[in-house]
Amino acid sequence: MPLLLTNGASFETALKNPLSVIHFAADWVEQCAQVNDLLDALSKEIDYSGVKFCTCPAEDIPEISLKYQIEAVPTILLFRNGQEIDRVNGADAAKITAKVKEHCRTESSVGKVNEKEPLEARLKQLINKHKVMLFMKGDRNAPRCGFSKQIIAILNDTGVSYDTFDILTDEDVRQGLKTYSDWPTYPQLYVTGELVGGLDIVKEMLAAGDLVSTLQG
Repeated sequence: MPLLLTNGASFETALKNPLSVIHFAADWVEQCAQVNDLLDALSKEIDYSGVKFCTCPAEDIPEISLKYQIEAVPTILLFRNGQEIDRVNGADAAKITAKVKEHCRTESSVGKVNEKEPLEARLKQLINKHKVMLFMKGDRNAPRCGFSKQIIAILNDTGVSYDTFDILTDEDVRQGLKTYSDWPTYPQLYVTGELVGGLDIVKEMLAAGDLVSTLQG
């Protein structure tokens, strides 16, 4: 069954969850029992495992009911990180389920955004690890594709200092950098944190006599 909130302190604790569903109820209202059964069923579904489902006796904690303007029971409030984001008045099972599903999906999207941020920070760090940075298959001593082998030979001939990163060792970096720099193929060459391009661009710069000056910044 949903967690029973017995006082203001337990209510505030429940709000600390990323997503909380709180049912303001009364024992003597039959519809409230139906809502509790619904929330109990939802709490057992794996899609809602991160949601905290609670029941708050509206008459027993009047200060909370007054604060959130509870005028009748059942009333269901949804909170994200302590902030009220939605409510459903009455025992509308379909609407309650839809609201929980909607806000779970939003919570999941927020989580993905948060996961993306550390990857972008890591990509920036890698790109700026060395003034001249090459993302390739393999490393300078053992290139693992023809394009990487060719670009290593060109860079070695310039005599410019550079570092490499083997994209085959980290799939997150391999896929993330394609999106981050809007460049779909490898190898990728960066100078002072800026994308220069791939093998074809490097060959063109070499032929034009611009490569060394670009690498030297």
